[in-house]
Amino acid sequence: MEPPENYSTSTFAIPFEDAKKIILRWDSTASDEARERMIFDGDREEVDLYLQAVDEIQKSMSSTSISPPSSSHHHDQDNNSNKVNSAIQIAMARLEDEFRNILINHTSPVEVDSLLISDHAPAPASSLNRNTSSVRSSNEFDQDEVGGGGDHVDALDPIQRADSRNSSASYRSTSSIREIHLIPQEAVADLQSIAKRMISAGYLRECIQVYGSVRKSAVDASFRRLGIEKLSIGDIQRLEWEALETKIRRWIRAARVCVRILFASEKKLCEDIFYGIGTAIDDACFMETVKGPAIQLFNFAEAISISRRSPEKMFKILDLHDALMDLLPDIEVVFESKSADSIRVQAAEILSRLAEAARGILSEFENAVLREPSRVPVPGGTIHPLTRYVMNYISLISDYKQTLIELIMSKPSTGSRYSGDPTTPDMEFAELEGKTPLALHLIWIIVILQFNLEGKSKHYKDASLAHLFIMNNVHYIVQKIKGSPELREMIGDDYLRKLTGKFRQAATSYQRATWVSVLYCLRDEGLHVRGSFSSGVSKSALRERFKTFNAMFEEVHRTQATWLIPDSQLREELRISISEKLIPAYRSFLGRFRSHIESGKHPENYIKYSVEDLESAVLDFFEGYPVSQHLRRRSQ
Repeated sequence: MEPPENYSTSTFAIPFEDAKKIILRWDSTASDEARERMIFDGDREEVDLYLQAVDEIQKSMSSTSISPPSSSHHHDQDNNSNKVNSAIQIAMARLEDEFRNILINHTSPVEVDSLLISDHAPAPASSLNRNTSSVRSSNEFDQDEVGGGGDHVDALDPIQRADSRNSSASYRSTSSIREIHLIPQEAVADLQSIAKRMISAGYLRECIQVYGSVRKSAVDASFRRLGIEKLSIGDIQRLEWEALETKIRRWIRAARVCVRILFASEKKLCEDIFYGIGTAIDDACFMETVKGPAIQLFNFAEAISISRRSPEKMFKILDLHDALMDLLPDIEVVFESKSADSIRVQAAEILSRLAEAARGILSEFENAVLREPSRVPVPGGTIHPLTRYVMNYISLISDYKQTLIELIMSKPSTGSRYSGDPTTPDMEFAELEGKTPLALHLIWIIVILQFNLEGKSKHYKDASLAHLFIMNNVHYIVQKIKGSPELREMIGDDYLRKLTGKFRQAATSYQRATWVSVLYCLRDEGLHVRGSFSSGVSKSALRERFKTFNAMFEEVHRTQATWLIPDSQLREELRISISEKLIPAYRSFLGRFRSHIESGKHPENYIKYSVEDLESAVLDFFEGYPVSQHLRRRSQ
């Protein structure tokens, strides 16, 4: 569209009538050409000419409004005012369309890959010391759910794939915030020039609405690419926990991107376009754009924080807590204005509720361990599933030590030796001075686990198996503590020694319950007779003694071969301890009395086993499966 005849752009003001013609020429309601073309898509001279025309119209509007009224000029002034107002309305409608068109043309969902690469880009050397939190946070993208090497890159989702590519995306770094250019600077300048004229003409609300609707659509599109779904708090709470775990992992990654890059960059764009035009206009546009998405983002964490508590949720809740705690300083920066109070308050309240949820879950877990009701003995006296579950759980708790030390401030509610409550174990804190409340809670969990196991051991009909069960389980507890440096540090070597003593005492009790009666057969008492014509040994009593020993050992061998000690070292140690008592006693007994049996009839019915046979038989113990009905007899 050509400018008015005999007129070209210059630094001189455009006469009102010419300005009006330019405005009317671009009235989209007046011609198809004006409707189909956009001024800012064309020649810069045309753009400058139109803006000068708008300026002239606005100047005329100002002079009309401030001219002193007089009766002679009143009618002419009304006519001029109507013309100016009409031209202003047409110009503002046009500028609104131009504003929207520039925003739309330069607005597209930011590539998730680019966001994450920007978040990973190395900080300038001068800011390395203050960027440690962002480096730590972004490194978590590398570890979580990314499997294999480069061959698998194409199969990964955009969040995972981002770490495997390079980028030259520009950004400026302030602490952990990464601001990217959402719109080119030339377009920003055009938007600013339009915004100034719309706002000065009283079209602030229209400007904000257009800006907010276009940019919010862009934020929504980025949300979809980050996997942030529009779910109500009720929707989230109805999801199965397994599905929620995956969503929590994705939310943590997405939240970092949203706060540190998306929202921060939207704020910077608002500042670039609207700063200096009017009071807090940039902030109003920012909140118009991101308030809804921010509430949507934080509603997910809020739903988790107020969901039903159960032990399996502890660690994802702590992940959420740590992620939000890490983000809180950035949230304070990005949403610093008074109009963003509700966002800051929501984030802080969610953090507080997540902390309370973690404390509540720990307390409920302790009660669940104490009251775990299973009464069916585990076969073979092996490690109880409860023991594995509890020790794996508190090992994971120790991995979150730094967070939980800050959250767990009170000691556990425990029993006392003076309480007289038979349903709760004793625990005296005087022996555990200097330990953190978290360490005391972990020790208390081990105490109530042992208390529960002691109750379960009473359901074994065989006392030897009950002792073996306690030995197995307390040994497992000790090994799990030793296997976790963090857990061992909190539990402490003093309490660890106490536990070690307990499983060794259980091993001793097992040996007494099983082997005292067996070894009793190998005593001399009751075998000697008095009389001058006797050899001094009662052969009938001796035969009976061998038969009793054989029967008892065969029964122990048959039974205890099916018992199980899962730990190979503990299994070997107990076998050695058994052999150290049994083999010398049998060898000595056999040496003293073999001749008395072999001189009689059918000695093989009484001396059924050699020392080597017994040594071999002991190796069958605690393997967890039945052996042949009869002992192997290797030496005849």
